[in-house]
Amino acid sequence: MHYTLHSCRTHTLLKLTARSSSPFRIPCSNFSTAPLPHPTWLPALRSAIAIGDLRLGRRTHAVIITSGAAEDRFLANNLLTMYSKCGSLPCARRLFDQMPHRDTVTWNSLLSAYALHGLTADAIHLFRLLLRCPTVAPTRLTFTPLLKLCSASADLFPTSQSLHSFAIKIGLGSDAMVSSALVNVYSKFGFLQEAQHIFDGMDERDVVLWNIMIKGYAQLGFLQDAFFMFSELHRSETLHLDETSVRCILMIGESGELFEQVLAYGIKTCLLDDFADVLSWNKIMSEHVRNGDYDAALECFLEMKRLNFGYDNVTFVIALSTVTSGEYFEAGKQLHAMVTKAGLCSDVSVSNSLINMYAKMGSLAYARHVFEDMKEFDLVSWNTMISNCAQNSLEAESVELFIKMLRLGVLPDQFTMASTLRACSGITIGYLMLEQVHCFALKQGIFMDIFVLTALVDVYAKKGKMEEAELLFSGMAWFDLASCNALIAGYVINGYPNKALDLFSSITRSGERPNDFTLATVLKACSGLVAFENGMQVHSHAIKVGYDSDLCVCSGILDMYIKCGNVKDASAIFSNISKPDDVAWTAMISGCVEIGDEEHALNLYLQMRQSGAMPDEFILASLIKACSCLAALGPGRQIHGNAIKFGCASDSFVGTSILDMYAKCGNIEDSYSLFKRMNVTNTASWNALVLGLAQHGYGKEALKLFKNMMSQGVQPDKITFVGVLSACSHSGLVSEAYSHFDTMRIDYCIEPEVEHYSCLVDALGRAGLLHEAEKIIETMPYDPSASMYRALLGACRIRGNMEVGQRIATRLLGLEPLDSSAYVLLSNTYAAANRWEDVHKARKTMANRNVKKDPGYSWIEIKNKVHLFVVDDTSHPESTAIYQELEDLIRKIKGEGYIPDTDYVLLDLQEEEKERTLYYHSEKLAIAYGLISTTPASRIRVIKNLRVCGDCHNAIKYITKVVSREIVLRDASRFHCFKDGACSCGDYW
Repeated sequence: MHYTLHSCRTHTLLKLTARSSSPFRIPCSNFSTAPLPHPTWLPALRSAIAIGDLRLGRRTHAVIITSGAAEDRFLANNLLTMYSKCGSLPCARRLFDQMPHRDTVTWNSLLSAYALHGLTADAIHLFRLLLRCPTVAPTRLTFTPLLKLCSASADLFPTSQSLHSFAIKIGLGSDAMVSSALVNVYSKFGFLQEAQHIFDGMDERDVVLWNIMIKGYAQLGFLQDAFFMFSELHRSETLHLDETSVRCILMIGESGELFEQVLAYGIKTCLLDDFADVLSWNKIMSEHVRNGDYDAALECFLEMKRLNFGYDNVTFVIALSTVTSGEYFEAGKQLHAMVTKAGLCSDVSVSNSLINMYAKMGSLAYARHVFEDMKEFDLVSWNTMISNCAQNSLEAESVELFIKMLRLGVLPDQFTMASTLRACSGITIGYLMLEQVHCFALKQGIFMDIFVLTALVDVYAKKGKMEEAELLFSGMAWFDLASCNALIAGYVINGYPNKALDLFSSITRSGERPNDFTLATVLKACSGLVAFENGMQVHSHAIKVGYDSDLCVCSGILDMYIKCGNVKDASAIFSNISKPDDVAWTAMISGCVEIGDEEHALNLYLQMRQSGAMPDEFILASLIKACSCLAALGPGRQIHGNAIKFGCASDSFVGTSILDMYAKCGNIEDSYSLFKRMNVTNTASWNALVLGLAQHGYGKEALKLFKNMMSQGVQPDKITFVGVLSACSHSGLVSEAYSHFDTMRIDYCIEPEVEHYSCLVDALGRAGLLHEAEKIIETMPYDPSASMYRALLGACRIRGNMEVGQRIATRLLGLEPLDSSAYVLLSNTYAAANRWEDVHKARKTMANRNVKKDPGYSWIEIKNKVHLFVVDDTSHPESTAIYQELEDLIRKIKGEGYIPDTDYVLLDLQEEEKERTLYYHSEKLAIAYGLISTTPASRIRVIKNLRVCGDCHNAIKYITKVVSREIVLRDASRFHCFKDGACSCGDYW
């Protein structure tokens, strides 16, 4: 095989990259482990902390281990601090997990490390684990790093409030350090009244705390309050105004006497010596960005603009890095305009920052425009565009940029390769391109870089090449969680859930710590296997490592419990989620629909709407499916209205679900009307209407629609032909059924499946061609299904063919010996032939085998409430009125010519008794209730769990004639649309 970039075989290149060592082996360091004198351990550690020397820190750690002092808690705590300051958080966490004895300092050291590196989720998980530890209690040094992290995002403000309440509960509410941190949080998010309350209650307040309050008032525009606090600090005998105090006032940007006085004071006291120094301003802005305070950095930039100071390229690079979210789009465009005005568009670093800003805002068109206008590029320029195209589903463009970059002679680095590899997973020729990029990485000598290796494992797995992904993974000489996650996800996607569980077990056995993605993916594997025991173990592990409250993991746990049929525990877990996100709601609602608990799904949707959460397309489609299963037209219409309200009705998946729902609720007119208004391009929508028309008895219309589908160039699939053959069956079109059966095979190369044979057998059975239908069953390349036998046995009963009926019944009972319908159909066949002894024998056999007959019942929905009836039912509160209405109807329809067909009474009774038995079938009772409970012009919809009997079918035709109402009856086989004394099935069912 020849490639554009390099030529090699996939297997060969995988051998080159593979290593035989375990994926969990830690690489050995190249330093000597000769023991150091004991007194030098602590100084060496502190030196490593001071200068951030990770190599020195690891060397000292190795000496401590070999000297047998690894369990010294004091040294271990210092090692935690060292790894944190040196930026090696995984090593710090691994050391923490391996410590047999942890004290308060241990927990606080790791919390501080997470705070230093902005790892909010990890810090909160660690704090939850601390609360579960019976031997260690939180201190003020526990709360300060957590509150610092909470101050970084408004989304975490509720967490700050919870921490405040807990601090008060354990007696730390008035602690100076905790109070200072709380003042910072409350003031930053605009809760100045609360901040002032805490501030006023403090005995000791430093200048930093005063400045926080001044800045808080200034940011919200409370100018007088800010000046008041500034003046109070100025009058203090023990504290003095500093540069920050002055700048907090100046950032208000107001002109006026007070503002001028503060500016003059700052210059006079030399607090603003660097006011005209752009480098100093840049330094201040950089500090704010480094601390995650992007608003403060942007305020500094705006202050420079207000005071008419100049800018340089660094100023704009820093400023552009502060506006990378969509809410700042207009601010970003203004900065872009200022860059253009300042003549800095030709500066590569500024242009790269503009590309990055627009890309992170999701505005790839603007980013591309900046990139195309650049006269000079560096590697960062290419990497930014390639990476952001890959992240925004523009994989083909990402690969094109990579190829263009190579043609221009720019050599990629590991980041370029990783982004390009990930782009390969989303393009049609991705596997060919993947091999070429893999070869190129080998040629450049960067294939063993962790980013490149992880990307290779990920993309091979996504392309379904699991052997190649496994070989690459096994060659990694160190543990990498991202690579493990990629392989686990590949196993789940490609149908190897057992392997996913095995790899997860290897990770936990090796002492490594999974993250939220690992747990959520493994839970999908448990769901796919319906492995409840494994799922419970993963759930327990999630609790152990503190991820049980993570929304993504929690949604996976919910899905697992629901898929395993444990809705009770799933509901309990769901109720403990304080603010479920879209994923949690989706998991719960769609899971209930999948396991057949549609009513619970609809109730959950009501709770979701009451909570203020917004449904997405997937939730709405699941709910519409629930309405289809329940034949609940009222709720279905409400959800259709919600889909329009939330702008989801145009989604093809939602639109098809709505179309299908109306058809399955007996409203084929609305289904067809919706279809005509839709811009139908997908096969699924055509299929839904073809099947709907067929089930309603409009076989010729269904076949006409199928022809229209072909004329528009829409490719049919196997489901289309199920609908077409069903239309032929329900309309008695035997020759057409044979013709379409052959067309499917010959013209469209679709091999008939058991469902297609079932439709053909049903068509032959309904037409009375029982021997021909039996021959189809015997010669088809599939084992007959129970439903196929039941359909043919029903046809034998209608046609009175005892010979074929007995053979089919024997085969059906051999397939499903406890199937009640087989006994009932056989018994009914005997009864229709007045063979009462055989009826008695069939029912005795049924009783001896303890087989229970499914009771027949019908229900009708009135004002969103379902009313259910069985034969001779008197349990309804309005039964007197129902029976009176039904007797009036019987009298009227007899006057129109209705004669009860007592052949459908399968009991050995007198003729008069047989007639009385027919009058009070469940569907007649439901119709009578519908007539007295609805307006005269409305259509009555009734659903029956079994096939409607011939007498009821005939009676309902007469009822529509005498009451001038339309009645739609959905039985176990199809829809019957009755109007003006006729049925849509043409008396062929």
